Amino acid sequence: MRRINWRMISGGVFLIVLAVVFFFIMLSNISMSTDPQELMRLVGQISGGAIGVSVVMIIIGLIGKKA
Repeated sequence: MRRINWRMISGGVFLIVLAVVFFFIMLSNISMSTDPQELMRLVGQISGGAIGVSVVMIIIGLIGKKA
């Protein structure tokens, strides 16, 4: 039997929330940039990478560890 790792799941959810907040904060600062298209490409890559890592964390947490 396996136990769900709630710390890993909560860390993954927190990282998703942090990535979405970062994206929207940078979206509001787009008007101050000299190259808005490049800035949003970079912000999207960073946010997407963080969300990808957090999804993997959630999946591993749901798989759990041996009890």
